[in-house]
Amino acid sequence: MKKKKIQNIVIIAIVVILIGSIIGYNYSFEKGKQKGFQFGNELNQIEKDVNDLQIKFYSEKNSWKEGDITKEELLEFYEEHLTKFNVVISKYDQLTPPEIFESSVALLKLSSETQLESDMQFIEWITTGDESAKIRSDTQIQEAYEFQNLGLAEFQAAKAGVKYYEGGEKFEAPQGVLSQKVIQISENMKRQCDNEFKNEFEEFDSDEIEVNWFNCINDAENWKIDHLP
Repeated sequence: MKKKKIQNIVIIAIVVILIGSIIGYNYSFEKGKQKGFQFGNELNQIEKDVNDLQIKFYSEKNSWKEGDITKEELLEFYEEHLTKFNVVISKYDQLTPPEIFESSVALLKLSSETQLESDMQFIEWITTGDESAKIRSDTQIQEAYEFQNLGLAEFQAAKAGVKYYEGGEKFEAPQGVLSQKVIQISENMKRQCDNEFKNEFEEFDSDEIEVNWFNCINDAENWKIDHLP
């Protein structure tokens, strides 16, 4: 399963590597070419950094399972991983994408943020053995892939619209995809809260569990608010 995840990350990264040359090629005016090349190269580097971090993330986990490193060494590496990942994600906000590519950048950023959240849940599982954290991690990594695929699709749609944009007619990228996906993920998070804290009768076994459920639901709602465009 993990091998497949790594392969998916690599395949997606290879697709993203084409971004720099694609944008530069499609801008007919010299200023547009320069802006396109700069943006494409910067975005490409961010996606490559994310890819490298994820390959190393699972590689170190395999090293621990094979006994090459201790659990303490693994967790120390993971702490550094989270710090590096946050730095990489902050670089999305430093981009100056052409207007028609803003939607695809937002989706790619959200993909990386969701991947980071998956990694945090994975680390929680390694640290505590909490299987619910592992389930959340698996769910979030799938959502990260979906965001990335959507980001690439919107990028391709925007790329196809560059010629109209240059001709003076504003190209409208697909609207509503990001909002719909954020709401969908938030609802999934709330369902996970129900599954984790409610019993088979949809009730709570204690007041403490009900408080934990409320906090979980609140976190899901805050996540939605933070990520809606």
